[in-house]
Amino acid sequence: MKRKAMEALIQWKESEERKPMVLKGARQVGKTWLMKAFGETCYSRCAYFNFDEDTSLSSIFETNKEPQRLVELLSMIAGKKIEPQKTLLIFDEIQECPVALNALKYFKEKANEYHVIAAGSLLGTLLARPKSYPVGMVNLLTLSPLTFDEFLEAVDPALFAYYVSIRKEQPMEQIFHNRLLEAYHHYLIIGGMPECVASWVKYKDPGRIAQIQRELIAVYENDFSKHNGKVNSGRILMVFRSIVAQLAKPNEKFMYGAVREGGRAREFEEAIEWLVSAGMLHRVSNVSKMEHPLAAFEKQGQFKLFVFDTGLLKQMAGVDNQAILLRSDYQFKGPLTENYILQQLHGQFEAAPRYYAEKDKEIDFILQYGTEIIPVEVKGGEKKAAPSFKQYIVDHRPKYALRFSERGYRKDGYITNLPLYLARKTRELL
Repeated sequence: MKRKAMEALIQWKESEERKPMVLKGARQVGKTWLMKAFGETCYSRCAYFNFDEDTSLSSIFETNKEPQRLVELLSMIAGKKIEPQKTLLIFDEIQECPVALNALKYFKEKANEYHVIAAGSLLGTLLARPKSYPVGMVNLLTLSPLTFDEFLEAVDPALFAYYVSIRKEQPMEQIFHNRLLEAYHHYLIIGGMPECVASWVKYKDPGRIAQIQRELIAVYENDFSKHNGKVNSGRILMVFRSIVAQLAKPNEKFMYGAVREGGRAREFEEAIEWLVSAGMLHRVSNVSKMEHPLAAFEKQGQFKLFVFDTGLLKQMAGVDNQAILLRSDYQFKGPLTENYILQQLHGQFEAAPRYYAEKDKEIDFILQYGTEIIPVEVKGGEKKAAPSFKQYIVDHRPKYALRFSERGYRKDGYITNLPLYLARKTRELL
């Protein structure tokens, strides 16, 4: 299974400005696999240490801050010499040892010839607190579930080769459009969690996928219950379990009262921030104006929350596979499609996607591309653009206007229709 993040790690290895790398992302997205695969592929050897499996490792970092001494001790534990530039030093589950996380700054200051990479579950919640990690002394890389293109390469390399060949305004053959649309529907069901994708490649059994997804959701909810920080674990769980109902509402705006009757922002805002920092949810803010820069017009109290993996959201919502495969107009089709689009847009543009909602007007997503503002309409089927989307285009004549749907790749006046399966190539096709 290939991950695009591997390219980023190779660039990091070769960079003269390299700092210790901190890999963050939700649990089970493949951080450990990626670090080990990177070490095995790009280094003579790797030295792997897991702070969750071996709690005694913490004592080394509690009593030593000098990198050379740390390397000597770690070499003894690993039973192999840790050499500069030849050995990848891996610290897994580093959130279990905050002093080890802090020690990364000493590697940057005094021993940057050693290549160090660290990762951990819920590490994002630590990094959200500046005092918890060495600010400016580490490189950060976020690992997410497999995107559609990564999924396609894993399940159908030949079709992926055609997908890669698609260029801007290139006419697409109907046979490939149909095959890619089928792969997209499979992705809605399977999602991008590495275990789910690997299972599908090996067994092609939807029942196995559903079981893995149920187990993953149970693992996450158990993590919430074990959380003993300042954020109430019960409220974290309540927010997470409310997401399906939140997305099913007509305007999808997050409502605290939908978490618990009479709920208020002060009760749940920290739980939301914890879930976002942990990589479990994506926050998309409403803006008062669709102008550059979008960040200047955010409405802080108005936002939508999306799940980090569409396959898990499908499972949480209880959407039947048949409804997806038969392309039925099931109740949750719109929210599931929007979640998918957001997942694919994530990280393509420097500015995070926003949305616009004012009275009876709404634009599903807004992208910032340089100084250009791009309105985005998302359709789960083949329906044409909504009136508010059309009106915005008439009024503003934007350079780019995108509609994602099951229709083919084409230009409709000022609107470019991108098939849903091309969402990951959005920036490339502008």
